[in-house]
Amino acid sequence: MVKRIVFAFAVFLLFSANAFAVVTKIGSEVNIEGVRPNFLTGYGIVVGLDGTGDGSSSVFTLQSISNMLRKMGIYVDPKVVKTKNAAAVIVTAKLPPFAKPGMTFDVNVASIGDAKDISNGILIRTPLLGPDGRVYAFAQGSVSTGGGYSESNKGGKVQKNFPTTGIIPDGGIVERGLPFELSDEHSVTLTLKHPSFSEAATIADAINRAFGMGTAVAVDSSTVKVRFPEGVNKVDFISRILNLSINTKPEPVVVIYERTGTVIMSGNVKIDPPVYVAHGNIYVSVTKTPQVSQPPPLSNGETAVTENVTTEVKEEKGRIFSVQSADLRDLVKALNELGISPRDLIAIIQAIKAAGKLHAKIVVM
Repeated sequence: MVKRIVFAFAVFLLFSANAFAVVTKIGSEVNIEGVRPNFLTGYGIVVGLDGTGDGSSSVFTLQSISNMLRKMGIYVDPKVVKTKNAAAVIVTAKLPPFAKPGMTFDVNVASIGDAKDISNGILIRTPLLGPDGRVYAFAQGSVSTGGGYSESNKGGKVQKNFPTTGIIPDGGIVERGLPFELSDEHSVTLTLKHPSFSEAATIADAINRAFGMGTAVAVDSSTVKVRFPEGVNKVDFISRILNLSINTKPEPVVVIYERTGTVIMSGNVKIDPPVYVAHGNIYVSVTKTPQVSQPPPLSNGETAVTENVTTEVKEEKGRIFSVQSADLRDLVKALNELGISPRDLIAIIQAIKAAGKLHAKIVVM
């Protein structure tokens, strides 16, 4: 019996033929410094589980339960705590910008012990801390895992989704506002999502044409500083800036996801011809040959059937071909006609980029 190892890949080629400038809003190209979400983290306990919580090997869970009960006036030695209806979890959340006390938001809950399932459990009030170690919010509520389940027996295990992670909709409530007040600012700083000296200058010019010279200054390739005019409503002023139109020329990008063999190409990706490519394929085959092992005569041994496994690696002769076109799409078309697999296509694109012949940004996921 011969078993051939087959690598399955998918390839998606998305081309944008328009290499000229496109009209877009400044708001889609920049972020506002200080106006961004903030990540919060906390450690908590989920209770009310149906025997699917942490076992005795998760010592930190037993210690946490003992500490929680001690705060309620009940003193229990952690060594005698025997419960599987609770689980230790890490709680994470993304606090929106300008969050004010009393606002609610979603929180994520993930088990850090050996719990099997935390669905439908109740998260006890958990403080959520910012990077500075201060408490900005609290989380509490019923955990939803989206219908996941996990069943097991001696013969195997069946699992759907991940029942050890969940979400609590509106389970977080803000207790402390973020230390940023727009009313105290005399200027606003725009940071480019894709740093570029030409785009920074374009944004500054567009703002100066709309609100007068000297309003905006391009500080570097990723920063544009904008001064607030006297007596202006700052919220309305920022909104008008973000809605200004500019002409941009997107940078060609080739995104490669090697795990699945996915290649996404956006923009008019160019190469410098001629390019000569030689590439060969390697095939791996595993051969299993049944063998019968007979015991010696008059012995107490039994006849056994074994398998002799042989692995063979075969390398196909490399093919050499040339590329005379300046468009990467023509190269991809030629490779597809030759039957090149997506994995080989990824290797060839990376090699052409390393040779300095490919003019695009390569992003490997």
